[in-house]
Amino acid sequence: MSKIICSAAIRGAHKIVDMAEEKYEEALKKYGPEHEVALPNTAYYLPIIYSMLGFPVKQLGDMKEVFQECRRLLPAPVSEHNWLPYLAPALDAGMATFFAEEMFEAIRYIDAPDFYTKTEDPPEGRIWLGAADDVIFRKRGVEFVDGTAPGFAAILGTPKDPEMASKIALELQEKNLYIFMHDQTDGISMPDQLMKQKVQIGWSTRLVPFGPTYTSAVFAIGFACRVALAFGGIKPGDYKGNLIYNKDRTFAFVMAFGPVSDEWYANAAGAINWGFPTISDWDIPQVLPSGICTYEHVVSQVPHEEIVQKAIEVRGLKVSVTKIDIPTAYGPAFEGERVRKDDLYLECGGGRTLGVEVLVSKDMEEVQDGLVTVEGPEMTDVQPGAKLPLAILVEVAGRNMQSDFEPILERQFHHLINYAQGIMHIGQRNIMWLRVGKQAIEKGFKFEHIGRILHGKIHQEFGAIADKVQVKIYTDEAKVKEVLELAKQVYAARDERLGSMTDETEETFYSCTLCQSFAPSHVCVITPERIGMCGAYNWLDGKASYEINPTGPNQPIQKGEVIDPLTGQWSGINEYVKKASRGKVERISAYSLMVDPMTACGCFEAIATMLPMCNGIMLVNRDYMGMTPSGMKFTTLAGMVGGGMVTPGFLGVSKHYMCSRKFLQAEGGLKRVVWMPKMLKEELKDRLEMRAKELGIPNLVDMIADEEVGTTEEAVLAFLQEKGHPALSMESVV
Repeated sequence: MSKIICSAAIRGAHKIVDMAEEKYEEALKKYGPEHEVALPNTAYYLPIIYSMLGFPVKQLGDMKEVFQECRRLLPAPVSEHNWLPYLAPALDAGMATFFAEEMFEAIRYIDAPDFYTKTEDPPEGRIWLGAADDVIFRKRGVEFVDGTAPGFAAILGTPKDPEMASKIALELQEKNLYIFMHDQTDGISMPDQLMKQKVQIGWSTRLVPFGPTYTSAVFAIGFACRVALAFGGIKPGDYKGNLIYNKDRTFAFVMAFGPVSDEWYANAAGAINWGFPTISDWDIPQVLPSGICTYEHVVSQVPHEEIVQKAIEVRGLKVSVTKIDIPTAYGPAFEGERVRKDDLYLECGGGRTLGVEVLVSKDMEEVQDGLVTVEGPEMTDVQPGAKLPLAILVEVAGRNMQSDFEPILERQFHHLINYAQGIMHIGQRNIMWLRVGKQAIEKGFKFEHIGRILHGKIHQEFGAIADKVQVKIYTDEAKVKEVLELAKQVYAARDERLGSMTDETEETFYSCTLCQSFAPSHVCVITPERIGMCGAYNWLDGKASYEINPTGPNQPIQKGEVIDPLTGQWSGINEYVKKASRGKVERISAYSLMVDPMTACGCFEAIATMLPMCNGIMLVNRDYMGMTPSGMKFTTLAGMVGGGMVTPGFLGVSKHYMCSRKFLQAEGGLKRVVWMPKMLKEELKDRLEMRAKELGIPNLVDMIADEEVGTTEEAVLAFLQEKGHPALSMESVV
């Protein structure tokens, strides 16, 4: 490795450790050794230190031992006269750099609690978000599981030209990458440049401003470490497993703009430990031989026009980018983009006007492939701020097309339309809502392009079942009403079909092993009455997925002989689970929390666990950030459920399953539920009350405690006794 780079990296590491240790000594005197430290709302302590050393830093005093490790790792400055193999010392210096910076940032959270916003998107006037909390992390982790986010770019500094900065960010977004932004160049940051170009930043657009100094680079590396811990089954302290996992599965790289300081060199050396190379526009020495990284370690003097493609090439990242013939940029990075009031040009549906979208199957001769028609005013025919009724009717024909597949394809409209920059789509069916931004109109976007998107993407993603696709878009109110009546009939027929299905009426269930790339022993079994715990896949989805991709993650499983109808065990399911988990899991129960509960990867919508004192079950959704009566927050509970582990008494569940007749029936089902967050209860209230009436306890939902009642078992128990909750008289399952 280059002597110049290693010398600078080691010098930088010494400076950073000295700086962090000085800050630590000040904090120790000010707050004392027992003062708690943490990155807010995370279950991984200081994640780089925890993942590499297996050491949980909980208090300021715990840092002393880590600083001693930093000093052991720090090599002596490089000699001017003697030649040495410099790679290993530089990597050690880089690791010491990250340990020191992580402690520095943790102390910053104590000294200045409001320095970072700790939000998903920047509020007005503040741009630096700080470390991702576990709600954001697990939400975004799904995208790393399903491949919509193949990696991330950790950016240091910024190009001087705002337009070029925006162009680079856009190109990275189009590659579906996350962009983590740190530090400044000549006092200017990448988020500053993007906002000058009116680019929306935040987690929702994958343009994440972590922090204003180089020390915030630990938030990006820590994110990668948490991926390995949460989804990869890597244990804390297994530094080799974590580093190899990230090299092979988390495709990331450092992109540095402007003069490279010793401190930047130290951070780059640290990133190389994880297999993350550095690509720079500056004139610095290159490290071209492969070794730790897949290909080159440091590549420099790359023109801005070529830097994204060069970074992709150097990292060895295989990105599939689908070009859709529309005038705006297109890709998953724009799915979370919001069209706000000041940017709004046009809106349709959402209660403002009539809005409906529906997909129906037709005979082959009834569909002209590629036909897109628009009846009624086009976007360009109205003035800014206009409201139009909208109906989107997609007609699909195919030799393998079935009516059961219609809702699966129709459900894709939401993200497929949202992938267009400047377009916001919310809801589905006849509660859909479309907003179009001024910038999209300025670029020439029209209703016609929605048709082009749906035609192209349905072919690309569902080509195995869709041979022909035609799209009809109506903005004339009379025609919209016609489509709405058609849609209501279609919806009713579908709901009747789905509602009549039970686990007893079907002999075939479907597997989902989509998340095995992160949790190798996890196998999800989807039944008609228990959809995937992520809430994204139901039985019909599994069937459709298998038809589309017979070798994919959703495979049919014959139930076989019934072993236990109460817990939901079948011989065929157990045989498949044992094989698919490579012997790690021998059996699972579809309906039990305590007996052989199903594994989880980490993408579950909620967690179910026992409250022994109350003889009941607690439910907590991932959006709830408070304490629970179990004495643990969601993030701590999640660590006991994810990664393909089997932990009786802890189970990942979907919101839909909570209202199923088969919901944890082995333990008594809904009658056993004694606590859930108020937000979750309100969201599911209608369905929960319907289920409660079926059980003959119409006021059951009112008997379920929430955080307003209390967050301790004692408070919950008193409430249950007052209400006469049925769980108190049920047989104990603990």
